[in-house]
Amino acid sequence: MVIIPAIDLLGGECVRLFKGDYNEVKSYERDPAAAAKVFEELGVKRLHLVDLDAARGEGKNNRDAVRRIREVFSGVLELGGGVRTEEDVKELLEIGVEKLIVGTVLARNPELVASWIETYGKVFVAGIDALEGEVKVSGWEKGTALKDSDLGKTCAAMGIENIIYTNIDRDGTLAGPDLDSTNRMARETGLVITLSGGISSQEDLAEVCEKGDSLVKGIITGKAFYEGRIDLKKALADFQSEDEEYKW
Repeated sequence: MVIIPAIDLLGGECVRLFKGDYNEVKSYERDPAAAAKVFEELGVKRLHLVDLDAARGEGKNNRDAVRRIREVFSGVLELGGGVRTEEDVKELLEIGVEKLIVGTVLARNPELVASWIETYGKVFVAGIDALEGEVKVSGWEKGTALKDSDLGKTCAAMGIENIIYTNIDRDGTLAGPDLDSTNRMARETGLVITLSGGISSQEDLAEVCEKGDSLVKGIITGKAFYEGRIDLKKALADFQSEDEEYKW
């Protein structure tokens, strides 16, 4: 398993939302690069970044923060939120982000994402964020009438290899992971799945490692780490894979 800490960026700060609600924001670290440096020192292999401003169409004001994170973190950077145009793709790849998470554009225009894959290769990860099985987009504020697993099958057909799957109803709640839905996505799509949302403790991490489908290879944790519920050093020692799986 790969333990993937999250840095959510809003107005240049490191924050967490409750169930994706922009009106329920908690700030944890004014300098996201300082948080990334801590992760680097602990031996984190992969870091999950979300540009919350760009996710709801409010510009690129967090790109400088991403650049500073890249300067201090040597592992794999994956970034989602506002990756909607080829200009975004080019800029983020030039900054040094290895994996670009596509969500809104994937749901609304999968043909465009397929064309990007032809041009830039397998640098794209599907960000499928669902509420009661329905895919949500635009910072989780709009519905799509798309079923999560149907979008996942589209991803498999176009050559995407990894899905970050979030049950929005669990995100930022510390209520425990939705392992049933995550395992279902693995079975129905045949793709590598990263579980996101609800992780609250070392016990949650252990449960995912023990009961997760063989294709569930990553766990994103944010709020639980920032609030001291997870000892990240211990979690890495207990659950982190020593092979190269973190590069999918």
